[in-house]
Amino acid sequence: MPTTLGPLRVVVMDDYQQVIAGYADWAALGPDTEVIFLQDHLEGPRLIAALAGADVVVAVRERTALPVQVLDQLPDLKLIVTAGMWNAAIDVDAARDRGIELCGTGGVPHSAAELTWALILACARHIPAEDALIRSGGWQSTVGIDLEGHTLGVIGLGRLGTRVATIGLAFGMRVVAWSPNLDHDHARSLGITPVTKQQLLVGSDIVTLHLKLSDRSRNTLTADDLRSMKRTAYLINSSRGPLIEEAALVQALSQGRIAGAGLDVYDVEPLPTDHPLRTVRNTVLAPHLGYVTADTYRRFFADAVDDILAWRSGSPVRRL
Repeated sequence: MPTTLGPLRVVVMDDYQQVIAGYADWAALGPDTEVIFLQDHLEGPRLIAALAGADVVVAVRERTALPVQVLDQLPDLKLIVTAGMWNAAIDVDAARDRGIELCGTGGVPHSAAELTWALILACARHIPAEDALIRSGGWQSTVGIDLEGHTLGVIGLGRLGTRVATIGLAFGMRVVAWSPNLDHDHARSLGITPVTKQQLLVGSDIVTLHLKLSDRSRNTLTADDLRSMKRTAYLINSSRGPLIEEAALVQALSQGRIAGAGLDVYDVEPLPTDHPLRTVRNTVLAPHLGYVTADTYRRFFADAVDDILAWRSGSPVRRL
């Protein structure tokens, strides 16, 4: 039996680039479905007003939080679809308690790993600084670092960490890895050396994080950890901002205790306009682009349409 009959109101949240409408056949939802694309990041009363009357909300990863305080003000909400198969910004238990169905989508597994290497290479060869210099009329001003023969430290050797690590091996790097639950045999089978956290920090020329954010992994890298790194080392984070103690990172960068950082994620997103990371010079900053590719968007939003159709027919798919 169908879950819902009659008109349907679908709100797709946080389309920063105003392109999501073009990545799926939203008309397939039928003429009785109104699809609204929110173009801006909204919070508080503005978010509640924008979602008022929505039967379905489509969340683009974790751009907008849906805690219990928001859900309680959306009595018409029946389905949340999130891009990907988990979303730390949604209070899943509260949604279930209120009878709201939750479904996810597939994704493209390599996009975030490729973005990680874009950050590594941009840091190692100072690409943004040299690009800016050329555009201002100047010429070469920096000396980069080589990757071959140097050490890549991978924190978290799951699906993404493994992809990043194997690319490091292809560059001729020595790759070491650590995580709280590292499978040493798996690491060695890939040609990766398992080490302690301290050994990784002390010995790596590039340190890159690939952990899921949880209470346990929050502040995996503290001020003391950053002090353990080489002054010539670069820190890369394309996973989640709170994995690193952000104030300590700003201080380490400002004082030159590490050579620099490539960041795609932050404690607060969008990054506040007055945030000190915007003015620290030895950084490469990206606005959470890890999953923002055409192939990924086609998968996310085609699956989102499919999720809504399946739920409406009474047979939800990809349930969280």
